[in-house]
Amino acid sequence: MHVQFAELPVFDQERAKAFYVAHFDCRTVADQPMGKDRWRWIELKFADAETTLHFVRRKDDVPSAEPGLVLVDANVEATVEKLKTRGVEIVTEPMQARWQPGRTVAEFRDSEGNRMVIASR
Repeated sequence: MHVQFAELPVFDQERAKAFYVAHFDCRTVADQPMGKDRWRWIELKFADAETTLHFVRRKDDVPSAEPGLVLVDANVEATVEKLKTRGVEIVTEPMQARWQPGRTVAEFRDSEGNRMVIASR
């Protein structure tokens, strides 16, 4: 079974879209109005991935305390360094996952303050 759709709670869709396009080379699959309040249906596709990311409305600008998404990357260290050079907040530096020896994990915050995990396979 494949999960090909991930939902991410955001407060500012345009800011979130710009963040994922700039930092993860996502491309816009859909960006259409959804109602009278200017909320849009936005889907982004990660480069070299089957999964698309869809933004869901968050009622306020307070991010969740737990990581909202795990991005699997072949080179976690290089991706973290790239994010650092672009000013992205790194929450935890790359380290071995306590729950899975041999797997590298790191955390960062996106434009909406959401904690995200980058993990090796």
